[in-house]
Amino acid sequence: MSYIVIGATGQLGTLTVDALLDRGAAPHDIVAAGRNADRLAALAARGVHTRSIDLSDPASLADLFSRDDTVLLISGNELGQRVVQHGNVIDAAKAAGVKRLVYTSAPKADDTALVLAPEHKATEELIAASGLPATILRNGWYTENYLQAAEQARQTGVLLTSAGEGRISSASRSDYAEAAAVVLLDDSTAGRTFELSGDTSWDQQELADAIGQATGREVALQSVTPDEHQRLLVAAGLDEGTAGFVVALDGNTRDGLLGVTNGELSALIGHPTTPLVDGLRAGVAATV
Repeated sequence: MSYIVIGATGQLGTLTVDALLDRGAAPHDIVAAGRNADRLAALAARGVHTRSIDLSDPASLADLFSRDDTVLLISGNELGQRVVQHGNVIDAAKAAGVKRLVYTSAPKADDTALVLAPEHKATEELIAASGLPATILRNGWYTENYLQAAEQARQTGVLLTSAGEGRISSASRSDYAEAAAVVLLDDSTAGRTFELSGDTSWDQQELADAIGQATGREVALQSVTPDEHQRLLVAAGLDEGTAGFVVALDGNTRDGLLGVTNGELSALIGHPTTPLVDGLRAGVAATV
């Protein structure tokens, strides 16, 4: 029996391996699969089995799975390619008849206007069609998503946003990683879907204040319209597509799609989620 982490060399994957070890999983029962050779080597040094894979290459997944395995599929980061890549993993897992598949999805993926949701919804549908026992983790927003904004605010003293009065219930990536480890180790979670988010929600002024505390400088909030936001982002060097994506995410925030606080994440991990300012401080410190 193995706990196989697909995407183990990414930030969430590495933290999930850490959480599995912290919760008593034996290193030799963990298989860390990913693309980054240096990070795989670091994991191997801890006694974890490793495997180099490419989700776009089904052959790289050959013989990775067996019937007694529990597999965590961490959603990929190649937008537009994820459904095919995830499907390759699901097909290989189904062919091997794995014990259970866990997938990191998006909030209310089957019924939301969230710009990131369609590929997650499609993946959930592929998992359901596979017939594999599965657990779905619909991860909310990561506090670390705002580290780039924190760095820009550190340099300029301004947090630019078109999110209006929308609220976000973020948690730290380590909180979500711990939840993944809990679910991997608990077969009774099969068939369940968890809507995960931070314990409290915050608005953009609270974000500006938290960034100020984390970076040690005063940060002013600059609220603009979506059109103005797009223009300013392009003027700052972003391409039109990326700028549009950022503006769309702020629109999702403005519409209240990321502000749900239901307590499922803290209940699953057994302690409160990381407060916004603490998550930002840790992230800022890690980048210094």
